[in-house]
Amino acid sequence: MRTFQPILKPAYCFLAPALLVLVLFFFAPIVAAFALSLTDFDIYAFVDRSSARVVGLANYQRLLGDPLFWQALGNTVYFVVVGGLLTVFLSLATALLVSAKLARFPAIWRTAFFGPVVTTMVAVAIVWRYLYHTRYGMLNQALGWLGIGPIDWLGDPRWAMLAIILLAVWKNFGYNMVIFVAGLQSIPEEMYDAARIDGAGAWHTFWHVKLPLLAPTFFFVGITTMIGYFQLFAEPYVMTQGDPLHSTYSLVMYMYEEGFRWWNVGFASAIAFVLFVIVLGITGVQVWWQRGGRE
Repeated sequence: MRTFQPILKPAYCFLAPALLVLVLFFFAPIVAAFALSLTDFDIYAFVDRSSARVVGLANYQRLLGDPLFWQALGNTVYFVVVGGLLTVFLSLATALLVSAKLARFPAIWRTAFFGPVVTTMVAVAIVWRYLYHTRYGMLNQALGWLGIGPIDWLGDPRWAMLAIILLAVWKNFGYNMVIFVAGLQSIPEEMYDAARIDGAGAWHTFWHVKLPLLAPTFFFVGITTMIGYFQLFAEPYVMTQGDPLHSTYSLVMYMYEEGFRWWNVGFASAIAFVLFVIVLGITGVQVWWQRGGRE
């Protein structure tokens, strides 16, 4: 053990800055949020800290009994499941197209598809509001050519969340596409040669060679997409303000309004911690599944 001591001391010195950053900007905020969630900290407590009282789990009891919380949770889960699946599938399909040997100008296509990712959300939302306009929107005009009447995309509770999902998928699929392209390029060419020798066609090569070897890429894309979509806020905040009838109201919007509109900081911290636990739990399930938990 003594032979390793001269090596461990420099290692601790190199790890210390990273560990300090993790403690200050990750673990400390989590502990602080949980501590605040056990109090009734509000706008008056900013002036007089003694007015904040420890209420225990009262904020969580109130949260679980609030119908608006369950509606926001349902909307968020719906957005994560539908939007996440569409984003992953579209990203994979686009990556396969731009990575095909017959594809012309692949760099240009990749840049074009990645463009929406680096575009500001406000600018994108303004453009899409015009696209969704009931009377003058290009989307309704295209539906009119097909003999379908206009749809109130942002004013009808049945279509509002779907409109938000389409916007989010269009804006975010380019990032995952680049990751899938990198994953496809990492597959050894010998695997394709072996599949061709065995007589595998394009479909069998995709199903039995590409998909299994892309499992780590799917794992990374699935987790990052899920975490990002659970933080749904900018799209409905700019497009619909959570309406109509709270059909696009998300957990983060709920937390934002409680914390920054009504200044119920303790209650907003409880919402944030519940969201953290949900995301952590789903991430843990995905990690367990990836490591072979099914066997």
